[in-house]
Amino acid sequence: MRIGAPLPAVGQVLAALATGMWHWDTATKLVTVDAEAARLLGLPAEQSTLTESQARARLHPVDWNEIVSVIGLAVAEGTLAEVRVRIMDERGRVIRTVRSRSKPSFDPERRAYQLIGTLQEVTDPSPGTPAGRRAVTGDWRRSREAFLLDAGRALAEARSTEEVLRVAAGLSMPGFSPDGLAVFGVEADRLTVIGHHGYRPGDEKRFTHMPVETDYPAAEVVRTGRAVYLSSPEQYKSRYPLTWPLAEQFGRQSWAFLPLTFAGRTMGAWMAAFAYPVAFTPDERSVLTTVARMLAQALSRAGAAESERELTDGLQRSMLPTLGPEIPGMSVAARYIPTGGGLQVGGDWYDMIPLPNGRFALVIGDVQGHDVRAAGLMGQLRIALRAYAAEGHRPDAVLSRASRFLHGISTVDEDPADLRFATCLYVEADPATGVLDIARAGHPDPAIRLADGTVLKRPTDGGLPLGIDPDADYPTTRFLLEPGETMMICTDGLIETGGHDLESGWLRIRTVLEEHKGDELEELADALVQAVHGPSSHHTTGPLADRREDDIAVLLLSRQGEEYSYGDTVTDRPAVRRTMLTVAQDEPERVAVARQELRDLLHDWSSADQVDTAVLLLSETLTNVLVHTDADALLVAEVTGEPAGRRMRVEVTDASDDLPHKRRPGELASSGRGLMLIEMLADAWGVDPRGEGKSTWFELYESDGQPARQAGI
Repeated sequence: MRIGAPLPAVGQVLAALATGMWHWDTATKLVTVDAEAARLLGLPAEQSTLTESQARARLHPVDWNEIVSVIGLAVAEGTLAEVRVRIMDERGRVIRTVRSRSKPSFDPERRAYQLIGTLQEVTDPSPGTPAGRRAVTGDWRRSREAFLLDAGRALAEARSTEEVLRVAAGLSMPGFSPDGLAVFGVEADRLTVIGHHGYRPGDEKRFTHMPVETDYPAAEVVRTGRAVYLSSPEQYKSRYPLTWPLAEQFGRQSWAFLPLTFAGRTMGAWMAAFAYPVAFTPDERSVLTTVARMLAQALSRAGAAESERELTDGLQRSMLPTLGPEIPGMSVAARYIPTGGGLQVGGDWYDMIPLPNGRFALVIGDVQGHDVRAAGLMGQLRIALRAYAAEGHRPDAVLSRASRFLHGISTVDEDPADLRFATCLYVEADPATGVLDIARAGHPDPAIRLADGTVLKRPTDGGLPLGIDPDADYPTTRFLLEPGETMMICTDGLIETGGHDLESGWLRIRTVLEEHKGDELEELADALVQAVHGPSSHHTTGPLADRREDDIAVLLLSRQGEEYSYGDTVTDRPAVRRTMLTVAQDEPERVAVARQELRDLLHDWSSADQVDTAVLLLSETLTNVLVHTDADALLVAEVTGEPAGRRMRVEVTDASDDLPHKRRPGELASSGRGLMLIEMLADAWGVDPRGEGKSTWFELYESDGQPARQAGI
């Protein structure tokens, strides 16, 4: 061609170079190819228009998916789309490999892509050569897909920012791997370094608090939301001369800066630096872009989880009190464990309140539900209970006022279908005497660990949960916490966690209380939580194993004697076991409760027949009071001595001065045999007049050689 002659037509040049042209409109789903492109596709060498399905039939299925992903990447980055594809014949055989280069654009109104590109045949490189390692092959794609699946799973399982960064640092990308990583965040208008790998501690200081307007690749990525690829130091230096000295000292050869975008917002940038030159082919860019997107999602999830944990930890610290100063002669321990899912603060709470009379109150409760509203109601109810207690009200009055308060705030401007209630247990304790006055609102009963390790439920009178009936009454139960004894009160989460119901869960807790040999009350609290919330609890699930777990709150109160501490061994503990229970005239059903409590007290008695005898005699004694007097009955059961030589004494006291008399009932009489049974079966028995009322008692001895059987009135 002579100088000054007109240039040949574009089509002639492309034909001379064996390069075809094609045009693809995803809105019309038509692909137009010229003669050379048609030939490369294995079609007659003439210009033609194909449907998407016809064009797709000429390409390897894996390569078609590759084209779609590369086009989306190129549009996002504003670059050319380049990909190698394999051409198939009608029998599914690969006849050649071509390289496609195109400039895609996206029409938002039509929501369609338009592409104009070229096709040119290429020779497959030999395996093992540098070109072969860079080629896009099916094996490389399979490796990439496996890598992305593993990376996605690992990042999805990371639960904190630190774990996300550790996973990102351990990623080994197929065919190329960076040896330096950094994650940049944004605070106000400045960059921050969230984490880095492959650099020494302190190297990040020069990049921290860098203004977003700085001429630095990560800052540009944050400003524009577009990736920056720098394949060589020369390219870095020419494009970012002001900040090149900061990067030069680390000796890297290539850099990729990618936006961390989540929910349409650029939250930072990810830098991958390489110790060797990287060309950043479309496939390599695709891998980096996909990892950046997964990394952004993982960091967003981890940040949200950490913010929620920080918020809920703050709520928990503000809502759950410290136990305050030490109490002379007593010790207290408490634990609160939120459920594993959702909001980490629910409706469970505990409190310890100094009272005006020198005593103190222990409160534990559970507001219905496990959400923000439950936590809010819990905070309000706790404040109200403290206020009522500080006014000097008795336990029954405190709960009555609290129920009226909760009912009032639950019914104002609330959906009637979403009314809330709360269970609560209120204990007023006298450190000097060990007397406990308890009022209960639908809450589990307390448990007592006696001085010798025996564990009993302590049945108490109770009323409706707070908030149901504003005029509900809450009777008070009084009993004595003896030196060496420990009281446990808890929410139902401690009992039912792991799929247990109240019965099976109580057996699990009782075992822990009886078998624990720790020296401190704090250790016992940890043992209780570990038994139901730790790894071992997964092997002891209850009958309702699919049950949702609940919050756990537990309070322990221990009374120490002058020569007794909680950690003493069993042989050093006082050999006295005692329980008390009141049976009112209008509560005959509590006779059954008394029978069960006596069985629990005698759980290790050597003779089962004697236990049955004791339960029978107790029933007769209590029934005699309820039938023949107008007074309530106070039961005191006591076991003294060492095993195999113990004495059991049961005493029932009432306020009636009428003494019982033995009778000779007829054969068909339905009553009158109580004292006869006591005389026949008890080792000793008697009726002692008191100042007001009387006390009927009987004794049983565990082995022979005890005092002779006697009777008295």
